[in-house]
Amino acid sequence: MTVSRPPLRCGIVGTGGIAHAHAHALTELGAELAAVAEIDPARAAAFTGRFPVPAVYGDAATMLEQERLDLAHICTPPGTHVPLAIASMRAGVPALVEKPTALSLAEMDELAEVEAETGVPVLTVFQHRYGPAAIRLRRLLASGALGRPLVATCETLWYRDDAYFDVPWRGRWEVEGGGPTMGHGIHQFDLLLSILGPWTEVTAFAGRLSRPTDTEDVSMALARFDNGALATVVNSVVSPRETSRLRFDFEHATVELEHLYGYQEGNWRFTPAPGHEDLAGLWDGGEGPDPESGHRLQIEAVLDAIAAGTEPGVSLAEARRTLEFAAATYASAFQGRPVAAGEITGPDPFNRSMDGGAVPWAPIKETIA
Repeated sequence: MTVSRPPLRCGIVGTGGIAHAHAHALTELGAELAAVAEIDPARAAAFTGRFPVPAVYGDAATMLEQERLDLAHICTPPGTHVPLAIASMRAGVPALVEKPTALSLAEMDELAEVEAETGVPVLTVFQHRYGPAAIRLRRLLASGALGRPLVATCETLWYRDDAYFDVPWRGRWEVEGGGPTMGHGIHQFDLLLSILGPWTEVTAFAGRLSRPTDTEDVSMALARFDNGALATVVNSVVSPRETSRLRFDFEHATVELEHLYGYQEGNWRFTPAPGHEDLAGLWDGGEGPDPESGHRLQIEAVLDAIAAGTEPGVSLAEARRTLEFAAATYASAFQGRPVAAGEITGPDPFNRSMDGGAVPWAPIKETIA
């Protein structure tokens, strides 16, 4: 529920497709879209033709210097996220960064150092955490009503054709950080991790099966969690019937979700275990609004937290745990061994880049524009 707050001044860096989701949310929430920064004048003009913006800048540094902002939305390609987030923190402006927050764990730790120095937070867009059903599931699990989590599956089975990777920064380790593990499935397994909690070990496979990329186009991981639960995580961009699926088997109920890019109540299914049929009433979402798990819900929560002076999510520490899961998936797949949580540190090559210098297939020989 939205708290009573004055309109907050927000700026957007980058006006590509995902920036439109941020602008729509800000408009609907009554926040002030005060400025945008965009290096491409034509793209900036197209954006401001849809969303009236008082000030347009050719670079983020100038926008951050000249505008008094309460929040900066970083909607640029992944390789630019860290320097832009650091610039925002040093300007005293909290940053809400599209996923992935950074291209490596080392970069995440660099962000954490600047956050500690400046006292200004960096937040990551993981909007599926904020759907009402996901919030309800975490609440029920914490209450003990569902019993222990035992088994889970998480599948992001999407389809991206060869032409999708014609965009220069897609499918390249050095500018996107990885394939569907980093850029597509990360939203689903972040939701999985937000429910199951800390993971302890990952064993994985990854392959470039079909697409013209340097990165993987499929990965599969088996994970063990602190609470003893076991989960499988599949990320694919070669699956013609697209779907996003999660299933949680608890002691007293099974909870399932199937959607594509955003869920509502009707996308969930709750099945009590025999003898626990009374739990069905706890799952009922009632007759209220049924919003989709899109950007608006998280941005609303962030704006409310800033206005109230409380800690907004998703914090760097939480986002790092999700990024570490991706790093462990790559490290396990490319080294052929299990990888434990907390293992990838210091000089480990997978701390500096998701490919770890160990990709078993040859890179695509193309020049990035």
